[in-house]
Amino acid sequence: MMYLDNSATTKPYPEVLQVYQQVSERYFGNPSSLHQLGIDASRLLNETRKQMLHYTGLKQYEIIFTSGATEANNIAIKGAALAKMNRGKHIVTTEIEHPSVIESFEQLKALFGFDITYIQVNEHGHADMTHLKEVLRPDTVLVSMMHVNNETGAIQPIEEAAGIIREHAENALFHVDGVQGMCKVALNKQLDVDLLTMSGHKIHGLKGTGALFLKKDVTLAPFITGGEQELGLRSGTENPAGAVSLAKAMKQSFEQLDKYHNEMLNLKTQLQKQLGEIEGIVMNTPRAQSAPHIVNFSVPGIQIEVLLHMLEKEGIYVSTTSACSAKKKEPSRVLLAMGKPEEVAKSSMRISLTYGQGPELTPQIITSIAQSVKKLKGMR
Repeated sequence: MMYLDNSATTKPYPEVLQVYQQVSERYFGNPSSLHQLGIDASRLLNETRKQMLHYTGLKQYEIIFTSGATEANNIAIKGAALAKMNRGKHIVTTEIEHPSVIESFEQLKALFGFDITYIQVNEHGHADMTHLKEVLRPDTVLVSMMHVNNETGAIQPIEEAAGIIREHAENALFHVDGVQGMCKVALNKQLDVDLLTMSGHKIHGLKGTGALFLKKDVTLAPFITGGEQELGLRSGTENPAGAVSLAKAMKQSFEQLDKYHNEMLNLKTQLQKQLGEIEGIVMNTPRAQSAPHIVNFSVPGIQIEVLLHMLEKEGIYVSTTSACSAKKKEPSRVLLAMGKPEEVAKSSMRISLTYGQGPELTPQIITSIAQSVKKLKGMR
């Protein structure tokens, strides 16, 4: 089996599963309880937060543990907008965000009357910083931009965006969806963002684990009330085993990135080059400023799901779009925003790699795709 859908989810490290079981057995007390079992669980949670801040280098933040990035994005976006709505109701994001971001923005518009501006992207899928500067206003209270696009791998200019926001929108908080970049693309330890979200199952952790990095001076409206856990923003009994497993996955993934980054980047580069040479294939992932683990291409004129299942029969697992949008069978909103024709946007396929997958995989991948595409083109 050749699993190439790591942007949808990753296989947990054995050590992550092991530590989850160990913590569940030993630290089963409720962290809010006043007896020793509760105190031990609470201390473990606090130590885990410190470890994750150390691994990322983001010492100026606090960590809110969540069930994943979708929840973390909802907490960050709605919490920020509602906490700042007395300053204004203008919010800004890009055209290529994950559905958990787009739908949070649209809900704020529908229920609370917020005014949304969507930043354009260029043909390579990078957000237009001139457009961002033009749309910021005194009543802008939130800007949200992903670090790495989950479909194309395009790395967004978040550092440049942060500087523009600080200069032109003093009331605005800056949220970054860090899911696809975490442990894949280096973060500046002095990164000037207010909110950063991540997911455990994208870095070989467990589904149901995630985190929101919250700058210490930032105030959010509570998202889930009823117990004051997680700084009062996400009430409910904490999950120490999930938190520790997340930290373990993060530590190991950073170590794997140091070891395998160049190998993964070389595989991606080879795939981009050789896929681009196959007749009928259109490449969507940009050559420059893109993550080392994502290759997106289209095969206009065929049913892309048929190609997916042909590859599956050969033991190659890929995806047709982001996992959260795959079942809608609609053209890729991301590719349409990049100016791609509808035929290209509705026939896209994503290969997403992980650590330890080297260039020796290229011949099998290329041969299988080339033969399958030729066969499908001949059947038309």
